[in-house]
Amino acid sequence: MHEISIVRNVFQTLQETYPDKFERITKVQIEAGLLSNIQPILIQNAFEALIMEEPQLADVELEVLLLPIIAHCHTCDKDFEVKRHKFVCDCGTPSKKIVQGEELQISRIEFLENEPQDIKA
Repeated sequence: MHEISIVRNVFQTLQETYPDKFERITKVQIEAGLLSNIQPILIQNAFEALIMEEPQLADVELEVLLLPIIAHCHTCDKDFEVKRHKFVCDCGTPSKKIVQGEELQISRIEFLENEPQDIKA
């Protein structure tokens, strides 16, 4: 189950990035594209299992947002949402350029006494 290693990596990233605030984290939001093969319920289960290794995070809330697959049409020069794994624009042109849907990232962290911090690379 690769979800355990994903959650471990999230914990490690948070500890390394916010060593002085790590124990004050109240919420972590993860964005996962549909092509990342992430199952939110499995991430949540892994998070709950691993939280026992990090008791200072016992009250942390985890939110996993699934992002749709977005492709770009080079003919129309517009982005479109991929439905049913059909990478074809409304104009009929197939697309190979994926704009969104493969990511797996921490997108937001909230701390006990601070404002939320959006993470955008």
